Amino acid sequence: MDNFINQDYIKNLIKETEQASYDDIEKVLDKASLKKGLSHEDVAILINIKDKKQLERLHQISFDLKKTIYGDRVVLFAPLYLSNYCVNNCTYCGFKHTNNIERYRLSLEEVAKEVKALEKIGHKRLAIEIGEDPINCDIDYVCDVIKTIYASGDIRRVNVNIAATTVEDYRRLSEAEIGTYILFQETYDYDKYKELHGNSLKGDYNRQLYAHHKAIQGGVDDVGGGVLFGLSDDYRFDLIALMIHDEELLKEFGVEFHTISFPRIKPAEGVDLNTYNTIDDETFMKIVSIVRVAKPLVGMIVSTRESHDMRMRLINQGISQISANSVTSVGGYEDAEHSMSQFELEDDLNLLDTMKDLIKHGNLPSYCTACYRMGRTGQEFHDQVESLKIAEMCHPNAILTCLEYALDSKDQEFYDLAYPFLLDQINKIKNESIKAKVQQFFNRIENGERDLYV
Repeated sequence: MDNFINQDYIKNLIKETEQASYDDIEKVLDKASLKKGLSHEDVAILINIKDKKQLERLHQISFDLKKTIYGDRVVLFAPLYLSNYCVNNCTYCGFKHTNNIERYRLSLEEVAKEVKALEKIGHKRLAIEIGEDPINCDIDYVCDVIKTIYASGDIRRVNVNIAATTVEDYRRLSEAEIGTYILFQETYDYDKYKELHGNSLKGDYNRQLYAHHKAIQGGVDDVGGGVLFGLSDDYRFDLIALMIHDEELLKEFGVEFHTISFPRIKPAEGVDLNTYNTIDDETFMKIVSIVRVAKPLVGMIVSTRESHDMRMRLINQGISQISANSVTSVGGYEDAEHSMSQFELEDDLNLLDTMKDLIKHGNLPSYCTACYRMGRTGQEFHDQVESLKIAEMCHPNAILTCLEYALDSKDQEFYDLAYPFLLDQINKIKNESIKAKVQQFFNRIENGERDLYV
């Protein structure tokens, strides 16, 4: 295989670091506390933490680092499933082509209805999801959907999770003004990857691996990655390989993953969990903390695959974005009985209650999309985060978008909870000129204006 993931090297690194001493781990934790990131070799050592005090220290460093970079804000979004047509037969997916399910693709009119339903809930940021089918769901359809979403209401950002494609197709997505292009390697273990995906289009390991390279070459500024934990025989392999992938993008293009997602395999139609290596909660929490200290600048996402309690705990360990009020069936927002879900969800809390709980835990819900409209993407975004300046914009814009939600939800209980919390958040702004602008925008939003940002 001609690629940057050296299978033997990673396996040998795991063996070499399995006996890492207490002092070896302490040295890496000391390095992590500097908040400058870690190498994949450092990550290989941290994986071996077993001592309770060291584990607590890891989680604390992770929490402190996230607060330093991103403050209290937690970004929210919703997935929008467009089609369950798929030519692949991924063994872990409810949409695999051998499943005898009703196949459906939303028309553009139905997309517009879904957008209206999502806006009624309160969402401003979407991630479109689609099975791979070159005939039923080609790039023309995807671009038409993005255009329809932006034209149908007040959705301010559309992230895209579609199959690996060509540089030219990515250029078209960029021209359609997508936010982040998201694609998971699923597992970096080559043999396991081939076993899970067979001789399908997705079965091409290198096509999947180099998708982010092609996306960046096609003009997409921000790309997101991840693995589906539980697929590999050894989660340590995937974790180290994911770090190497991030290092590769930084070396080649000067930018890291914009986001890394943390899905765990869940029950789905035709999926037997007993055949996979499911990850327990403690290990999962350790994985999240390790990635946060290793990659301080990267946005970290956990979806409603996880329980509400687990998601609240993970926010304290580095997670900076969550989905909410999610539906994983095609057309499921406008018609709850429309079709089968891709996988089972653990957190079915509605958006309003999710927002309330975030604030009760001291988190600032955010629908900010300012960076994408101000050109703070790609290298510019990376530099802003690295210089710790991004919080000066993330925090104020989170306040303003949360106020919008508090007013538009027309829920008095939420407004009574959020309003004093937001005023307190304004008082935390250290830059006096930004604080003055936020106070001005705050008043204008109260008087009916929307979509104001710094």
